Amino acid sequence: MGADTFPALLVLRAGTCGARQAVVDEHGAVSYADLAARSAARAAELVAAGVNKGHRVALQMPNGIDWVVHACAVLQLGAVLVPLSTLLRTPELVAQLRVAGVRHLIAAPGFRGRDYRREASAIAREELPSLAGVWWTDTPLPPAGEAERAIARALAERVVPADDMAIIFTSGSAGAPKGVIHTHGAALRANAAGLGARCVREGTRLYLPMPLFWVGGFAAGLVSALNAGATLLTEAAPEPGRTLRFIARERATLFRGWPDQAAALAAHPDFAGTDLSALVAGSLDAVLPDALRGRPGSRANLFGMTESFGPYCGYPLDEDLPEGKWGSCGRPFDGIDLRIADPDNGAVLDAGQTGNIQIGGRNILRAICGREREDVFTVDGWYDTGDRGYVDADGFLYYAGRADDMVKIKGASVYPSEVEAALAGLPGLAQVHVTRISLAGVPALGAAVVPQGSSGIDERHLDEEARRLLSAFKVPARWRVLDNADQVPRTPGGKIDRAALAALLQSGPQ
Repeated sequence: MGADTFPALLVLRAGTCGARQAVVDEHGAVSYADLAARSAARAAELVAAGVNKGHRVALQMPNGIDWVVHACAVLQLGAVLVPLSTLLRTPELVAQLRVAGVRHLIAAPGFRGRDYRREASAIAREELPSLAGVWWTDTPLPPAGEAERAIARALAERVVPADDMAIIFTSGSAGAPKGVIHTHGAALRANAAGLGARCVREGTRLYLPMPLFWVGGFAAGLVSALNAGATLLTEAAPEPGRTLRFIARERATLFRGWPDQAAALAAHPDFAGTDLSALVAGSLDAVLPDALRGRPGSRANLFGMTESFGPYCGYPLDEDLPEGKWGSCGRPFDGIDLRIADPDNGAVLDAGQTGNIQIGGRNILRAICGREREDVFTVDGWYDTGDRGYVDADGFLYYAGRADDMVKIKGASVYPSEVEAALAGLPGLAQVHVTRISLAGVPALGAAVVPQGSSGIDERHLDEEARRLLSAFKVPARWRVLDNADQVPRTPGGKIDRAALAALLQSGPQ
């Protein structure tokens, strides 16, 4: 990697890849040279509007070139970017603006039938005392003169790797959202360390349906493209038919995202007639021909989180794992230290022992908004991820579920993720989501499934198949067959909403 701050990375890519497309959306494209020029001009306008280094600037907009230009402008000034979900409702928006101490908000006037301007008018000024200004993207920013342009250039030159770069909210599967703070140096190093495993290379045309306000879109999409000199292909509102036409027209070479997003494309009537021949190995299997797929179960499950600025552990997605390592998440990337700790006493465990996954090193988060350091890190500086797993003698990580997700059933410890992984192998299922529920006050497991097409799967069939795979105490006590993936409850951060999923399962017939 040749740059350790975002402004320096923009300059580098404008010089080395100037004519190459940086970002393509459904309306047009922008080259690296144009992106640098447009974001520099927008940065000067932000200076005229009062933005300065260190100010926290929130961005609430749909995916597209305009999102990228605004984000790059904010980051060039050494201001701290706070990407916000377009799914947030007013109370959630207020909470995140307050937690992050946002000083300036840049927002689209509306999206997907929502009127953000009208919704914002209901927010009382005293609820957000730190918020100095709100700008809507359909209204021009104050004009910039030479003085503002000179200030913007000077600020960009003074950004250092230790400066805060972004606050990214992660909702988890339960609990209040966390505002995770990353510095320029740590974020760019963490992202660059995983490029090879994720098959993002110079010239890659990366299609990623993730929203740019999530770490999966911002880090794995935009920052990856800039770090590698690749092209990001993005849509504001992906829909399988439109997406197939878009990635075929733009000759996407790499399709990353959630497996169910690729499965939705593969199930669309237009899939068979769409030319996706530019896609290479490392893309999600559902959109690849058999010749480019790994053997079932042979590829690593990249593993990461917002606190590590995306994946921190993996193995090249276009290669099979070594024999004996199937089912693992690969090995930690450069700049990440990893250990397994006893959940009760914090003692570091030996290879093969299951405990809490803790990460350290120079590429992880700096802090979490509003929390003392001692509430975020262990006394010796490690971050407890809340995930469980073990590391084998060769350093390969195996995931074993969430530390807070274990349920005792008839005296036995059961992890929903273990049951979920077993059920995922049943034929005819596109998605399986297992969570703990309570039936008449007794702990149990519930499972919601999304069939592939019109498979005719029912709860009785699922129960019979599960009993062939699992011990009786691990078989879900409640099943729900959903019509489509849209019925799976998710948090504003895009993760499975476990509380809502449990409520959905518990509301069904006994």
